[in-house]
Amino acid sequence: MTEPLLDPDSSREYLRDWKGRVDRAAAATQAMADRLGDLRISAVDGNGLVEVTIDSGGVLIDVRFTERIQRVAPDVVSRAVMTALGIARRKVAALSKEIIDETLGPGSAAGRAIEDRLRGAVDE
Repeated sequence: MTEPLLDPDSSREYLRDWKGRVDRAAAATQAMADRLGDLRISAVDGNGLVEVTIDSGGVLIDVRFTERIQRVAPDVVSRAVMTALGIARRKVAALSKEIIDETLGPGSAAGRAIEDRLRGAVDE
């Protein structure tokens, strides 16, 4: 069934409403992008050897070693870095989902697409 044609006043109102929805969606998307852009997460491995900091895409921004690394083998330090990185990436995934849900709404199709893209970046 086709919808009837709108009269000029109804058409203008429809377009005004549509523009309002688009403007609100754009503002929410910008707010989400700003919050994700500012997101930094740090995590420490279980033995307290290393602390890593990543951004919302899971990119390593900083790594700090404690003096304790002097008492362990290099392969233990390597595993500690990877462990801390995994912890940080799980945290960033959870916080990113919260930000997306708060700004775009839970169940948003755009939000799911962004979550999937971020999850792919974080899982690499």
